[in-house]
Amino acid sequence: MCGFAGFISAFNALPLAQWPVLLQRMGDTIRHRGPDDGGVWCDADSGIGLSHRRLSVLDLSPAGHQPMVSASGRYVIAFNGEIYNHLELRRELEVAGSFFAWLGHSDTETLLACFDTWGIEATAKKSIGMFAFALWDKHDRTLTLCRDRLGEKPLYYGWQGDTFLFGSELKSFKVHPAFRAQIDRNSLALMMRHNYIPAPYSIYQGIQKLLPGSLMTVSLQNRNAPPQQYWDGRQVVTEGLQQSFSGSPEEAVDELEKLLRDAVLQQMVADVPLGAFLSGGIDSSIIVALMQAQSSRPVRTFTIGFNEAGYNEAEYAKAVARHLGTDHTELYVSPQQALDVIPLLPSLYCEPFSDSSQIPTFLVSQMARQHVTVSLSGDAGDELFGGYERYFFASKLNRALSAFPAALRRMFAAGITGLSPQMWNTILSPVRPLLPSKLASANLGDKLHKGAEIMALRSPEEFYHLLLSHWTQTSELVISAFEPPTVLSDTGLQPKTDHFFHQMMALDMLTYLPDDILTKVDRAAMGVSLETRVPLLDHRVVEFAWRLPLDYKVRDGEGKWALRQVLYKYVPKKLMERPKMGFGVPIEIWLRGPLRDWAEALLNESRLRQEGYFNPSPIRQKWEEHLSGKRNWSYYLWDILMFQAWLEAEKA
Repeated sequence: MCGFAGFISAFNALPLAQWPVLLQRMGDTIRHRGPDDGGVWCDADSGIGLSHRRLSVLDLSPAGHQPMVSASGRYVIAFNGEIYNHLELRRELEVAGSFFAWLGHSDTETLLACFDTWGIEATAKKSIGMFAFALWDKHDRTLTLCRDRLGEKPLYYGWQGDTFLFGSELKSFKVHPAFRAQIDRNSLALMMRHNYIPAPYSIYQGIQKLLPGSLMTVSLQNRNAPPQQYWDGRQVVTEGLQQSFSGSPEEAVDELEKLLRDAVLQQMVADVPLGAFLSGGIDSSIIVALMQAQSSRPVRTFTIGFNEAGYNEAEYAKAVARHLGTDHTELYVSPQQALDVIPLLPSLYCEPFSDSSQIPTFLVSQMARQHVTVSLSGDAGDELFGGYERYFFASKLNRALSAFPAALRRMFAAGITGLSPQMWNTILSPVRPLLPSKLASANLGDKLHKGAEIMALRSPEEFYHLLLSHWTQTSELVISAFEPPTVLSDTGLQPKTDHFFHQMMALDMLTYLPDDILTKVDRAAMGVSLETRVPLLDHRVVEFAWRLPLDYKVRDGEGKWALRQVLYKYVPKKLMERPKMGFGVPIEIWLRGPLRDWAEALLNESRLRQEGYFNPSPIRQKWEEHLSGKRNWSYYLWDILMFQAWLEAEKA
């Protein structure tokens, strides 16, 4: 695991002597991604500079140093990630008659040999792993950027005037004199809706994220070549459902187990200490179980616990660890330890990001890094095997709404929204004492308006988009902003599925998984120089999951059926029978307590007006309602607070 940065620029844009110094500074900003080694390579005459930081995981010798030049001398690469099948690729080269005098056993050297033999796109398709790379072709004077299929590793890029910047994190861009750092208000609107900025957008104008499964080739002469997909998640979904697995449920479970065992075994290869995150849930438990089944010694496992009710999974993780016989480490986190992470968040994420589980993710990564350099995780089980509770809730509500004609639903919605929430509260005040306490204390007019918004929706996809939204009226919240299209908002960008349940899973795999979950884990873990690996995102597992019929995933109102059957071969079912619990912290409580003064300063009305990004009125209303205890607006407020904290760090 590493990080890289670089630029393409006209040779006379900067004095020649400044190129290595500038590249060194760009690399130093992401030293946390690679504290073991660093290097720069540039050819000012061709207008290219590469900087690399290395976290040594495979081949700890100098033979793994980057940027690395291919044996042919044609290619120069800066690479981030792991190619799990790189030794098999070496053997394939040898069988095909290609001979290379290998200098070491790094996967980077393997990639360069494959590029020389098969070309760039063919190599990407053959590679099993998580990766992002920048590859300079000396012959054609072109730069190719490539990102792994599911988006485990980040890659930003964009033209700033006559300079093309690229890299693993936006921090490195700020060092370059061509970088303008102009905030994109439209991207900010998307962040307010989703708590992350979806690819291909970024917080800065002119800077984008390369979409997962894509590669693009640029040069000073060809500035606007669009990215091309070498692996398309939408196509995988559609073709998988069209070529559905025809075997029995038992055969499906056996095949899934075989694929998972192989993925886990490949991802256990490292020349440094390795372990795994263990929450005690289905996904992390199956990864640890398969690790332990293929290990000759106890696997190192890590979990954190909280004393607050509803947030602690440590006891469940300990029970699973005890059963599997792992070398288990747990840390109970005090509120102060968690609060101490908050000032680090703007720097860790380098663009606004407000999934509050970023805090425990950082803490468990920090603890694991004290013992290991690589940690496997169980992410992606929910998206691939139907585990999120919202899938069941949305399916039920969609069926209920479908019982009424769309025109009738919209007529009812119009009647409700014809009166303000305050007017509805006045009208309904006589019946409030007759209602259950939960409803009696709620803002009934507000709830009616939210219900009307749902009734007026025209399609299940619109409903799911709303369900995943925090702030919905973003054009009223963010001044001079207009939300650009995303996979969630544009049905033309969505795959075709056989069922609304599958549609929600597919949308999450294409958006929420790479832009929220994998971003959260990558930045938190790399912030402490820890490599994370996700066996469930082996593309062979992903493709097989989409071939499974829905009833192999969801049965009796419960998701992950096939995944559970594999797990029960290693862990007793009784250990897994518990309510699903999110990986979070009590932000709701903290905002009314220890974080109140910090939040009040960032949400100050005059400050908001002076900065000019937000309309203060809806923010102040939600803040006051939250402080009063009438409503829990913590998700909405955390979106604003994380942007405000990021903006404050930008100005520092």
